[in-house]
Amino acid sequence: MEVGILFTSHPDPKTEPYPHQTIHERVTREILEAEALGFDSVWIAEHHFSNTYGILPDPFSYLAYLAAKTTRIKLGAAVMVVPLHHPMRIVENAAFIDILSDGRFQLGLGSGYRPYEFEGLGMSYEQRREIQQEAIPLILQGFHDKRVNADGKHFKFKMDEQYEIFPHPIQKPHPPFFMGAGTDESMQFAAEHGFGLMQSTLPPLEVIGEHIQHYRKHMKSAPAPLNQNPAFGRVDVVRMVYVAPTDALAREQSEAGITHHMKAFGQAGSYLGDVTGGAKEDQLSYDYLAENTILHGSPETVIRKIEAFRDIGATSIMVHYPPYYGLEQTLDMLRLFAKEVLPHLREMKTAAG
Repeated sequence: MEVGILFTSHPDPKTEPYPHQTIHERVTREILEAEALGFDSVWIAEHHFSNTYGILPDPFSYLAYLAAKTTRIKLGAAVMVVPLHHPMRIVENAAFIDILSDGRFQLGLGSGYRPYEFEGLGMSYEQRREIQQEAIPLILQGFHDKRVNADGKHFKFKMDEQYEIFPHPIQKPHPPFFMGAGTDESMQFAAEHGFGLMQSTLPPLEVIGEHIQHYRKHMKSAPAPLNQNPAFGRVDVVRMVYVAPTDALAREQSEAGITHHMKAFGQAGSYLGDVTGGAKEDQLSYDYLAENTILHGSPETVIRKIEAFRDIGATSIMVHYPPYYGLEQTLDMLRLFAKEVLPHLREMKTAAG
């Protein structure tokens, strides 16, 4: 299995006080450490207007900066909120980052889940899935055909025959594309359009397994050339991760930070209710989270939990964590993960291959 890290550029008010400008230096340091430790990828999330979840309005600009500071690690956007962008700008920028990174770019797309982001940009939250379903085929056509005309409800534009979309990406036919999806309709759409699948932090193992089965059931419906996506059939699962020498120490070091984060995560937007049916307070306790969703514990415990996701069809784990542990404790955690967990996952990948 591959292992990446998801960054939301979420500030810790205690160490990164308002207006939280130092957060980007800290996240960059963590990303450079991730490359040195041998993680496969880093993913940058798009979020607007909130200092309680994430401050990263444009993943493309940050990934261009990271392309110059890294040499090996894959660089991903997870996810670009499709309804907030013109589809051709996504095509152009994705290809540009692929060139700047020498073919290390990966693109995740999604419809968004935080109403205030749409309100602040004057976009319809209620129509976001409709907008995305119109935009996705245009994005795919942009990479495959290099010239796109649109006459839809939400997008109307024309390219004269003497023009085409530039630049062209290094990876062919395009960088790996993933879609964040949590409903039956969105997972079917992802499969039928040749996307890899991204799964979020909260649904338990059994639900993720059902989602993977539903996605794979519809993969055969993806036509050529959409089924040539390098990520087609891959399933990335995002999990809150914390590893320490023992389960007890992992709890001692992470409980306050992770429970605070998960409670705030649900309060800041609609996502928590969407994926859990409305989580109750006890479902956000450390005991419940450790049993059902987070991957916290000793290296042996974390390996066992990741193996369970491998067994239901996940091809990679996207490590995620809140900022409340402090930089040095976080780096120590990542170093222990790299030393004790990554080698085992490399063996799992070899055995699966």
